[in-house]
Amino acid sequence: MENILECKNLCKTFGKKQILHNVSFEIKKGDILGFIGPNGAGKTTTIKLILGLQSITSGKVLINGYDVEKEFTKAIEKVGAIVENPDMYMYMSGYDNLKLVANMYKGITTKRIDEVVKLVKLENRINDKVSKYSLGMRQRLGIAQAILHNPNLLILDEPTNGLDPEGIKEMRELLVDLAKKEEMAILISSHNLAELDNFCNKICIIKNGEIIETNEITAIKKDIEHQQFIVEIDNTKDIKNLYSEATIINDKIFKITMKKENVPNLVVNLVNNNIKIYEIKEDEKSLEDAFFERTGGNVIE
Repeated sequence: MENILECKNLCKTFGKKQILHNVSFEIKKGDILGFIGPNGAGKTTTIKLILGLQSITSGKVLINGYDVEKEFTKAIEKVGAIVENPDMYMYMSGYDNLKLVANMYKGITTKRIDEVVKLVKLENRINDKVSKYSLGMRQRLGIAQAILHNPNLLILDEPTNGLDPEGIKEMRELLVDLAKKEEMAILISSHNLAELDNFCNKICIIKNGEIIETNEITAIKKDIEHQQFIVEIDNTKDIKNLYSEATIINDKIFKITMKKENVPNLVVNLVNNNIKIYEIKEDEKSLEDAFFERTGGNVIE
């Protein structure tokens, strides 16, 4: 599958200070890549280099095979982006805002505007003034503006900022839809790790301007060396005598960290001690746990 976006050894220097060090990652169509890192790690700078909003010191960005520096117009042609709050006229209707944006591109039909309105689920409110919209509705209108011209790459910087749980859920469903139905590649920078955990299929972690890891989200959350297992048994009162490192959750359930290949020994040991086993399941780590393990930090942007 071809890459929609490729960042190759991106470096960025401001004066004598190097902000980015050989940043490389890629996104294929249908991917939703969560771009995460501590404050000041270089996420927004990377996004600005991708969009041609800042000059690249060295390295290159390719979008649909076009070099952003050498063939900017062709490279950016199929890109939609919201870097900060989407621009819109509050005193105009959502539909009139979309018509204004449509005029900036060639060949956007009324049919396409209607398609996009349906995609972002604003059919019932599209003729209301934007000033009457909730923050979540404004964010969806912003995405409608960004995808009017049928881009195959969508770049979003903190799209769930300030949204209530309902707004976040709507945003999540919309992005999953765009990735699946429109086969869009989506790059999303966010500090809401619990939310990214729900819908990204890939994660890229950046720290101090360097990429620590880019991988499938399932691989990022899996620690082969130290997997945690939840064990349900008939009674946990003697577990600490057998496994002092175990964490007792209640009188029936305990947690234990071990390599997967040691689980059969655990089963044998419990059975030999006349303990009935009802269930053993792997306890999947959260994205937040995995992030803190890799960055050693507790500050996220």
